[in-house]
Amino acid sequence: MAEGSGKTALVTGASSGIGKAFADLLAQKGYAVVLTARRADRLDALAAELKQKYGVATQTIVADLSQPNASKQIAGELASRKLAIDLLVNNAGYGVPGSYINVPWNDHERFMQVMVTAVLDLTYRLLPGMLARGWGRIINIASVAGMVPAPAGHTLYGASKSFLIRFSEALDAENGPKGVNVTAVCPGFTRSEFHDVTGTRDRMNKMPGLLWLEADDVAREGYDAVMKGRSVVVNGAVYRLLVWLTGALPRSLAGLVSGAAGRRYRKT
Repeated sequence: MAEGSGKTALVTGASSGIGKAFADLLAQKGYAVVLTARRADRLDALAAELKQKYGVATQTIVADLSQPNASKQIAGELASRKLAIDLLVNNAGYGVPGSYINVPWNDHERFMQVMVTAVLDLTYRLLPGMLARGWGRIINIASVAGMVPAPAGHTLYGASKSFLIRFSEALDAENGPKGVNVTAVCPGFTRSEFHDVTGTRDRMNKMPGLLWLEADDVAREGYDAVMKGRSVVVNGAVYRLLVWLTGALPRSLAGLVSGAAGRRYRKT
């Protein structure tokens, strides 16, 4: 019997990148998958592809997590379809380039809604069912950016990811003994559409190849970590070394190194 047989997973931001990789991995493992994102055409195409490849049930929910009622909408759709979610991947996210004061407040507000509030809201709505059934898994896609000193630009990105890491640790400590494991997955630069959206693709193409991660590898490592009950996982040997060095170096020196990297690769 497949590992995920009889269980249902929900993946946000499932239409591309790490979210798509998680959807593929979970379907391969036998989970029925519910895919949610803003782009209906991409969701429908992916749902059809996964159903054909793996023979699992697939459903889609079109939702824009930048809207305050999106999590309520998703939970309502799940309830109306009588779907109980056993594994949640909070993946939806993006970056806002530029310095803090030069970005319109409405952009910051939407960003925090997607990156933090929607994660908290959707988790709050789905966690009770997992606890009632005595089994659940929650994966929050964070970032190495939440573990190293923050450079200039993308001001709220590292802060939001740091929040997700601490939230995941606390949530896992509270609920792991009750059968619900929670993991913050912390990749570095990952091949996806992320940098196309932020307009930094040209800069990022100049980065050494060894700094790039593949979305499929991030998904596999993240899934393995949550199944083993690890509350935080850093993806890739290079980034594990980077995080270790950041902790070993004086904070001021680590900040200088991070700032230099930020000026080279970020749009400020």
